[in-house]
Amino acid sequence: MFSKILIANRGEIALRIIRACKELGVKTVAVYSTQDATASHTIFADESVCIGPPESAKSYLNKARIIAAAEITGADAIHPGYGFLAENAEFAEMCASCGITFIGPSAEVIRKMGDKAVAKSTMNAAGVPGVPGSDGVVHKEADALKVAREIKFPVILKAVAGGGGKGMRIVRDEQNLSNSFMMARAEAEASFSNPDLYIEKYIENPRHIEIQLLADAHGNVLHLGERECSIQRRHQKLIEESPSAVVDEKLRSEMGAVAVKGAQSVGYTSAGTIEFLLDKEGNYYFMEMNTRIQVEHPVTEMVYGVDLIKEQIRIAAGEKLRLKQKDLYPRGHAIECRINAEDPLNNFMPSPGAINNIHFPGGPGVRVDTHIYNSYKVPPFYDSLIAKLIVAARTRIEAINRLNRALDEFVVEGIKTTVPFHRYVINTPEFKSGDFDTHFLEKIYDKAKSEINKES
Repeated sequence: MFSKILIANRGEIALRIIRACKELGVKTVAVYSTQDATASHTIFADESVCIGPPESAKSYLNKARIIAAAEITGADAIHPGYGFLAENAEFAEMCASCGITFIGPSAEVIRKMGDKAVAKSTMNAAGVPGVPGSDGVVHKEADALKVAREIKFPVILKAVAGGGGKGMRIVRDEQNLSNSFMMARAEAEASFSNPDLYIEKYIENPRHIEIQLLADAHGNVLHLGERECSIQRRHQKLIEESPSAVVDEKLRSEMGAVAVKGAQSVGYTSAGTIEFLLDKEGNYYFMEMNTRIQVEHPVTEMVYGVDLIKEQIRIAAGEKLRLKQKDLYPRGHAIECRINAEDPLNNFMPSPGAINNIHFPGGPGVRVDTHIYNSYKVPPFYDSLIAKLIVAARTRIEAINRLNRALDEFVVEGIKTTVPFHRYVINTPEFKSGDFDTHFLEKIYDKAKSEINKES
């Protein structure tokens, strides 16, 4: 086991990793920007090192300064969390060259799975079903048109280095292909310094289902079921749950086995997920692989009884997985709400500022992962996530009822948050019945805004 781990991140995930390290008896090092000098992760780590000014590019994305902080403090491993450098192959290589363990998969796997076109062809070769589309990058508009005609409209253009909905365009007919192709390339270049696109058949009204994986360096790969991630806006998830209301034991076993096969095909190690689109007929298609821990990992922990961060650290330390697939099955139901510092009545505009009153919910089956505290100032420089509210119960309806109660107890004053929006969403007939898809929030937003406005 490592003696000291540096956490190359901030916010709730940095605090989450610190807690796991403490329970493993491992010392921790926090890195922080000048903005985060009094942040929770800075306070609760055993050591802390300032790595630059508030801007991410000069601090949390500054590879050289993070490596230097690890060397100065004698850290023998770095945990990247999610976001920032978590899926940066160059950073993983820098860690290796300095004799520091990167807690995640190899740089080669990160690079391969980070290129969406390569990932798709790799998974197809491994027998993981994929959405019909181009065989790699489409360099010219004429090539895109040829593929689109073959697989039939509607189609979707995607950046090969994409994420978060950037460099993505839905095209429903030939007339709109040219303009969409140029716009997607321009956005991909601006966002990822890579204009390359690939093209796929656009699956109407799908659900977003991801499979949680754990894989060690001894050839053992396990899945911990699925998470339902269809409640999202602009491709950003807001509510996740496990298990999915539409995935039965047979489909779970099948999708899990396929995901394991995909991970094995690339020699994957660490925690990770393979994400699928699920259509109304029960067909599922590979979308992407996330080579890191996910924001929504707590819902899996709650229903499977496994600490995924600890397992990820143990794997990086060279240990064998002690879990067995036959023992991994969901016990009850868990739902997570991402509480963001955003104004749901103003198109989710960020709402930075000082918190002047706070109260977290508690009671049976309630978990809050957060880094905020009373008088904490939410900065404008980083992601707007301020807390994750996770509840677990025996059944889905009991979990929804518990979540309602917990949201009522969740008080954050001084800034706008998404708490009222979550309360509205989970009480819609569609959410309660499990009858929704990835476009659900777009359909209800105007009505939700009206109702929330009345209540406030």
